[in-house]
Order: sequence, then C-alpha cells, then structure tokens
Amino acid sequence: MENLLSFIPLDLPLIVQNLDRFLHGVWVTLGLTFLSLAFGGAMAVPLAIARASRHRVLNPLIWAYTYVFRGTPLLVQTYLLYYGAGQFQFVRDSWLWGPVLSQAWWCALIAFTLNTCAYTTELLRGAVMDTPKGEVEAAIATGMSPRGRLRRIVLPSAFRRAIPAYSNEVIFMLHGSVVASTITLQDILGVGRWLNGRYYLAYEGLITAAVLYFIIVFAITRVFRWLERRYLRHLERRRDAVVRNIAPPMGVK
Repeated sequence: MENLLSFIPLDLPLIVQNLDRFLHGVWVTLGLTFLSLAFGGAMAVPLAIARASRHRVLNPLIWAYTYVFRGTPLLVQTYLLYYGAGQFQFVRDSWLWGPVLSQAWWCALIAFTLNTCAYTTELLRGAVMDTPKGEVEAAIATGMSPRGRLRRIVLPSAFRRAIPAYSNEVIFMLHGSVVASTITLQDILGVGRWLNGRYYLAYEGLITAAVLYFIIVFAITRVFRWLERRYLRHLERRRDAVVRNIAPPMGVK
C-alpha cells in the first residue's frame, strides 16, 4: 500500500486528516447555494409574472433590476455588499448591521439570492410567455378566471418547461458560490486554499475541492435528469412521434 501511495503525486494522508474541514466546507457551500436558490426562486415567481404581463410600472423596474444583476459579476456584487455597505453611517447605525450586514455569511446569502433571483426571473418570464396558446384558450373556454389560469395552467406548464434551463442555473450558482471564500467564509474552495496555504502545497487542496464539486454536480444532474423524465415525458413522446412521422420509409433515401 505504501508503494502504491508513493506513485500518487498527492499527500492523501494529509487530505484524509483534514477531511472534517472539507465536510464543513461542503455544508457551508450547500447551505449558501440552496438557501439562495430557494429564496431567489420564491422571489422570482411574482417578478416573472409581472415581467410577462408587461405591467406598465413594475415591468421597467424589474427589468432594470435583472439587467444590473445579470450584467455585473457576482464577485463585484458580493464585495459591494460586504465591504461597501459598512462605509455608510446610517447602515452601521441600523438594526441590520450587527446581526446581518456585518456578517460574511449573511452578506454572501443576500448577494447570492439577489443574483440568482435576477436570472431565474428572466428564465421563468420566458417560460411563462412561451406557454402554448392552445392551453390558455382551452382554459378560457372552460370559464377559468385569469388567476385560475395562472395558477392551474400557466405556472405549472412554465415550471415543467423551465426544468432543463433551471438545472444550469443551479450548477452555475454552485460554481459561483466559490465567491464566498473571498470574504473569509470556509466553503469548499476556502478550505482547499487554507490547506494549500497552511502546508505550502500546490495541488492537494484545490484538487480535493474540484473532486467535491464534481460529486455535487453529478448528484444535481442526476436529480434533474429524473425530474425531466418525470415531468417532461409528454414532450419526449411528442418529439418521438414527430420523428416517426418525418422519417422516410425503409429502403427510401
């Protein structure tokens, strides 16, 4: 076993020795990622509805919000909140300063939530606007109210069709969570950087972090693959039917 480890250019015993730190980093990363996705997703639903309805007042305000947060890097947004908010006296004097805005974890969560909310808002807006007209017309013909159509027809259909695109947003948010390591939080990358700095290493911490991210992304893709098979099965059947109809008969080129 020792001869085998001598051929591996990594200090595996050191990694195993600090595995508890990496597990804590996984907990911090997953907590920040999925809490921001949950809060951002809940905020994005009404914003997407307002954008899709082209409300005269709300639509331009929401568009400006999504444009700013999608047009600037997440790192800049996090820095502005963590380092910039404390530059204002009224912020330091407010009740939010002590328990929230002075804490790195809360600043990261707020920045991540606002960022993913902007992306999810535009994603859902497109899904709502792409709802097939036939479904809406059928709901109107049955006498559904506008609120009933939105709750029972438009939103469920939009959520189902947004699953593939939203899986990318979840993975992007996970990757973007590495920003937390730049404001003193010990997420996965933060622990990897700490390990390299503590023991003057070049690869061990970063490669371990990369492997952990790979495992998490693999699990996320498996979950969304299952969701697609469960909720988009009717679209696969429709696509297969179209392919069969346009495919040439056997022996015809």
